[in-house]
Amino acid sequence: MNLPPVTASRAGRLVDVFDVLKAFLKLGLTSFGGPIAHLGYFRREFVERRRWLDDEAYTDLVALCQFLPGPASSQVGFSIGLMRAGWLGGLAAWCGFTLPSVFLLIGFAALAPDLGGVLGQGLIHGLKLVAVAVVAQAVWDMARRLCPDRQRAAIALVAMLVLAILTTIYAQLLVIGLGALLGAVFCRIPGEMKNRESHPMVSTLHVSRVIGWGALALFFVLLLGLPAVLTLHNTRGIQMFDAFYRSGALVFGGGHVVLPLLQQRTVATGWIGSSDFLAGYGAAQAAPGPLFTFAAFLGWMMAEPPHQWAGTALATLGIFLPGLLLVIAALPHWQSLRSRPATAAMLSGVNAAVVGLLATALYSPVWTSAVLSNADFAIAAICFLLLTRWKAPPLAVVVVCALAGIAEFALR
Repeated sequence: MNLPPVTASRAGRLVDVFDVLKAFLKLGLTSFGGPIAHLGYFRREFVERRRWLDDEAYTDLVALCQFLPGPASSQVGFSIGLMRAGWLGGLAAWCGFTLPSVFLLIGFAALAPDLGGVLGQGLIHGLKLVAVAVVAQAVWDMARRLCPDRQRAAIALVAMLVLAILTTIYAQLLVIGLGALLGAVFCRIPGEMKNRESHPMVSTLHVSRVIGWGALALFFVLLLGLPAVLTLHNTRGIQMFDAFYRSGALVFGGGHVVLPLLQQRTVATGWIGSSDFLAGYGAAQAAPGPLFTFAAFLGWMMAEPPHQWAGTALATLGIFLPGLLLVIAALPHWQSLRSRPATAAMLSGVNAAVVGLLATALYSPVWTSAVLSNADFAIAAICFLLLTRWKAPPLAVVVVCALAGIAEFALR
């Protein structure tokens, strides 16, 4: 018996959803190297191999997601799944790309308390040195790309100065706001942001304007409403979700920028020890998929409930949700949004401030917690050169640092 057209359509859509899940699960298991590498993998898979979208649409989609706060590779993947198979396709893309890394970091978090002796201590120390090399590389690359002139270099220096003076938990938010203000006044507008038009495939990815405005409203309701809820019900679970949501909502410029935000909200509050924090960040470099899954490790390692599975769920949902809400909100409005010169100028200032934010985090807590001897400095410097000059894969650098850390402890 032939199925009715609606049922057949649903069956076809379920096949598309399964195809999306299968494609992104493969990428989630094999995509090493950070967001820039992820976007290259996506282009080869979905533009060149599967031809789910053309090069122009993909370029527009990448531009949109780099324009917004949040993890760009996860936002691009979600949007591709949304385009291919609707809302279930977007969810399948996010799960396939994100969950492998989440489970790998949960496994490391579960084993971390049992890592004792020379082997365990050396491994943890080596992973902390990985964080030094990786964050130093991120500062180096971002400074060259996001501060190409005196105006933006000055904004980065002002951000560092403000962070050196202020100790409030809102310092990062103030720096980002200051960067936007200075950018609007002093930064030139990149020509491509003024002249290019959005591809229609990107502007109509199953998202109506009503849904877009609803997603934006929910983003701000959570951003502004969670602190208000805490005044009435100051529970640990709401505190955690608010901390990770706020961190995910303020990340401009790449996954590494989440490091100082999470450090301020987990280490500075006593939820996570500094040593565990940096070891988990180093382990996140060895895992495929988005760097934001570092939050899963932190949620598992919380000193008090909710932790383990509940903590992981709260942390992971909290840090990814704002970026997904923003990309849903922006899709119907992208063409008019990116054509406004003031918007591009503010973004240039924010990106420059982010360089200062990450450079400050490179010193504290990353450097001060990991580099404790001349040998540590030598290991971190060698790994930095491997990343920047020899273009070594991050996974290889993780292995080098881990072995060097174990050897250093064995020789003591």
